[in-house]
Amino acid sequence: MSSTSSAAPEAPGGPPPLRSPPDKVSPAGHIVQVLGHVRLESLAAGLSGGVVSTMLLHPLDLVKLRFAVSDGLELRPKYNGIWHCMKSVWQLEGMRGLYQGVTPNIWGAGASWGLYFFFYNAIKAYISEGRQTELSATEHLVSAAQSGMLTLTLTNPIWVTKTRLVLQYSSDPSTKQYKGMCDALVKIYRHEGVAGLYRGYVPGLFGTSHGALQFMAYEELKRGYNKYNSMPSDKKLTPLEYISMAALSKIFAVSTTYPYQVVRARLQDQHNTYNGAIDVIRRTWRNEGARGFYKGVVPNVIRVTPACCITFVVYENVSRFLMGQSK
Repeated sequence: MSSTSSAAPEAPGGPPPLRSPPDKVSPAGHIVQVLGHVRLESLAAGLSGGVVSTMLLHPLDLVKLRFAVSDGLELRPKYNGIWHCMKSVWQLEGMRGLYQGVTPNIWGAGASWGLYFFFYNAIKAYISEGRQTELSATEHLVSAAQSGMLTLTLTNPIWVTKTRLVLQYSSDPSTKQYKGMCDALVKIYRHEGVAGLYRGYVPGLFGTSHGALQFMAYEELKRGYNKYNSMPSDKKLTPLEYISMAALSKIFAVSTTYPYQVVRARLQDQHNTYNGAIDVIRRTWRNEGARGFYKGVVPNVIRVTPACCITFVVYENVSRFLMGQSK
């Protein structure tokens, strides 16, 4: 008998065959394996959802940011509520004022949602490879957190420019510090360097918990709903069902993590200077109390809940359409 025959399985009841230990995979190897699961359909579907929701709801994002940084500086306009803010901006600058900063917002939201779904689905597919069981809630949470970190690293400069453009209060274009997205990017880099483009990055990393909690809740709601109705886990739901699950998951995530958005917005604001996230937290608590960390939360919930619903419905439908076309 040849020497290779010794590796053949024993007769039933005998000892199990010896197996070679699995090869160790380097971190670079893991990245290559993850990239093997990427789908451009996820990128395109997520980008579509982000762009559509941002175009429809940008004015509420502007209101949320202006409330989030309202720390009592005299140069800032004073607003009595959401509608008073929108009315004041409209009277001062018209529709253009309500869409101040929309270009980086569209770029940022489109890129963020596209990259988020792109990385998230690739990481999920990598973890699921060769498994018969569904991912647990913890695995969904970790996958979403990793996706958020990668996405934030690529998109943080866009969010800094959006914040700066939204917080230009003058109606006279000649007195504004930035003329547009590209001008803001160039000026921030020229005067503040790479550090300026990555202001708010650290609280943004904490903010990846927002997306992680949202995606975990969304996946668990879908799975629980399908299980309750004895349906396959990948069954297509109705738009109303997607909207309900997206809204519930978003409200849960916002209510849990909103204070980091206030800290991040204040770090990115050109009208005030802080010595880091801890300084923002200390000064906000001293001057405004716990309430200061929730400024702008109402317009944020009003904005992000429908934005999330629109994004997820567009994503699910565009994704299924593109995947159907690619088969």
